[in-house]
Amino acid sequence: MPSSDRSVEAIRRYYDALGEGEEDRLTKDVAGRVSFEIHRRFLEPYLREGQRVLEIGAGPGRFTMVLAEHGARVVVTDISPVQLRLNEANVSGAGAEHAVEVRHTLDIRDTTRLPDAAFDLVLAYGGPLSYAFDQEHQALTGLLRILKPGGIVVASVMSLWGSWRARLAGATQVAIRHGIDVADAVIRTGDLRHVPDATHVCRMFTWEQLTALVTECGGEILAGSASNWASLEEPSVLAEIERSAALWERFLAYEATACANLGARDGGTHILFSARRGSQI
Repeated sequence: MPSSDRSVEAIRRYYDALGEGEEDRLTKDVAGRVSFEIHRRFLEPYLREGQRVLEIGAGPGRFTMVLAEHGARVVVTDISPVQLRLNEANVSGAGAEHAVEVRHTLDIRDTTRLPDAAFDLVLAYGGPLSYAFDQEHQALTGLLRILKPGGIVVASVMSLWGSWRARLAGATQVAIRHGIDVADAVIRTGDLRHVPDATHVCRMFTWEQLTALVTECGGEILAGSASNWASLEEPSVLAEIERSAALWERFLAYEATACANLGARDGGTHILFSARRGSQI
């Protein structure tokens, strides 16, 4: 398989080329809009006026603006210079640029230039830990190091079983084109670098693997959630629900509850989690 360095560089090129396409991911269809709401509702209990937040994988700025709405001071980072430029354009256009301290490129595997205990909250949505590949321990340990006492990491990773569920047709094609051994390797490791012609590679996790990772890095899990559950099914039904404000709000409440249920956390395309530094750190 390609090295971590080569894989991360491929991800940088992927998001540079994707450009404004990343902006549409949480808005272009009903499932995306549900995913945004699940992410927002998972994050908001941890937000306080005046917090200093490091946002990793900030992309075109959808959650940068959520942070600004809650009075945060945000250091905005992304591995992609193109995404950082889009972030500045969108955040400025929304009148939220006052919340941004600085923007710079950052590889989640290396936070050594950031001082200890510098942030109240680290936000890493969009699965940047899934792009650390073989260096996810180094990456997460770095995020925990830069938290102030009592600080929180809120992040997401790509979900192994949820992605298999949501993209069964594509997973089946991997087995047909490249053989059962390749498909087995992906399921066993969660690593899409086993697929020779994959255009978007990442490391997918199960909830069990994720909680083990946090513990091994000296952290403590506070909460978890899938990113979607019922909203991965029946787009026509979801569209009908969305047309009614009352039904939509009730559905989102049910969906958030379902996604947070321990039995459902492996069932969405991403797994969300919050964690803090353990007492031993």
